[in-house]
Amino acid sequence: MTTLPAAPPEPVAPPGPVAPPAHRDGNVLRWLAAYTASLIGDSVYFVALGWSAQKAAGPAEVGLVMAAGALPRALLMLGGGVLADRLDPRRVVLGSDALRCLLVLAVAAAIALTAPALWVLVVVALVFGAVDALFIPAVGALPPRITSSDQLARVTGMRALSMRLSQIVGPPIGGLAMGFAGVAAAFTVAGLLFALSLPLLLALRMRTGPTGAGAGQPPTPGTAWKELLDGLRYVRRHRLIGPLVAAGALCELGLTSTLGVGMVLLNAERGWGPSGYGWIVSGFGAGAATSAALFATAGRLPRAGLMLAGSLFAGCAGAAAIALVPTLWTAVVLAAGVGLAAGVFGSLDSTLVQAAADPAYLGRVTSVVMLTMVGLAPLSYPVVGAAIGAWGAAPVFIGCATFACLGVVIALSSETLRRAELPGRSRDAP
Repeated sequence: MTTLPAAPPEPVAPPGPVAPPAHRDGNVLRWLAAYTASLIGDSVYFVALGWSAQKAAGPAEVGLVMAAGALPRALLMLGGGVLADRLDPRRVVLGSDALRCLLVLAVAAAIALTAPALWVLVVVALVFGAVDALFIPAVGALPPRITSSDQLARVTGMRALSMRLSQIVGPPIGGLAMGFAGVAAAFTVAGLLFALSLPLLLALRMRTGPTGAGAGQPPTPGTAWKELLDGLRYVRRHRLIGPLVAAGALCELGLTSTLGVGMVLLNAERGWGPSGYGWIVSGFGAGAATSAALFATAGRLPRAGLMLAGSLFAGCAGAAAIALVPTLWTAVVLAAGVGLAAGVFGSLDSTLVQAAADPAYLGRVTSVVMLTMVGLAPLSYPVVGAAIGAWGAAPVFIGCATFACLGVVIALSSETLRRAELPGRSRDAP
C-alpha cells in the first residue's frame, strides 16, 4: 500500500497587535485629559456657586443652593443611564459638557452685569444637577469602549488619580480667579475648562464590537420606562454585577457618612481642632491616591473577588478603630489605611462591573452604581449626626462599620464573586 505524504500544516494567522497599556494609549490619555478638565471645572464651579450664594444671602441659603443640584442628579440618574445606552455615550458626554459650558458662561456674563438673585442661583444649581445626571452614567460607560478589557483596571486607577487631582487643584484655581477678577472670572474659568474637554472628546476613537463579558445581541428597544426596568432587572439577575452593586451600596451607606459627617463630630469630640481634621482627611486622601496609583501602574491584581471582600473588611475595621484610638496621629495612620482599603475595594468593584456588563446595558448599570454613591449615601448623613449626638462617636462608628461589613457577607456568599478575576491580557483584532 502506498503511503500518502502528510498534508502540510495549516498556516497560522499571526496574532493581532497587542493593545498598548492604558498609560501609553493616546486614546485613553485624550479621554483622561477631557475627564480631568471636566472634573476641575466642576470643582471651580462649586467654589464660585457657593461664594455667589454667600454674597447673595446668608449661610443657610448657601447650604440650600449647594444642595439644590443633588435632587435632580439623584432623580434623573437612572434616566441618564437609559440615554447613555440608547445613544453613543461619547455624544451624551459631549452634549453634557457643552450644556455645562454654555450654562456656566451665561452665569458668568450675568454676574458681570449684575448681582444675581438667590432664586437664579438655585435654578442654575438645579439645571447643572440635571445635566450631571446625564454626564455621570455616560462617562462611566466610556472606558470599555475606548480600551481593551485587560486595561480597565489601569483606566480605573488613572480615573481615580484624576479625581484626586481635581479635588486638590480645583478649589485653589477658583479662589485665585475670584481673588484677581471676582466671581464672574471663576465661572468663566469653569466654563473654559468644560470647553477644553470638547475637542478631546471629539478626537476619541470608539471600539466596535462587544467588549463586556457575555456580550450578546442588543435588547429590543422599547420605551424609556421599559428600558429602565430592563436595566434594573439585568443588574438584579446578573450573578456577578448584582452582588457587586449590593456590596458597594452597603459600603457607601455604612462608611461614607462615618468618614464624612462622623469624622467632623469625632474630631470635635476629641478636641483635635481644625488642623487635626485636616490631617485625618489628608491621611485618607493619601491612602486612596496610593491605591489609585497601584491600579494605574500594576493593571491587575490576582484573586480579585477575595481581595475585594478582604479590602472592604479591612476598611470597615479601620473605620471602627479610628473612633477608639486616643491620639491624633494614630487616627491619621488608620485613616490612611482606610483610604487605601476603600480605594482598592472601589477600584476592584468598578473594574469588575465594567468588565462583566453587556455593552448594551453599561450606561444603566453605571447609573445604578452611581445612584448608590450620590443618591443613597447622603441619606445617612442626618441619621449618623443625630446618633453621634445621642450616643457619642465610638458606638456609631462601630455600628456603621458593622453595617458596611454586610457587604463582605454578600461578597463571600456569592461563588461567582469569590472566584471573580480581572480580565487578562488580550489581543486586538488586526
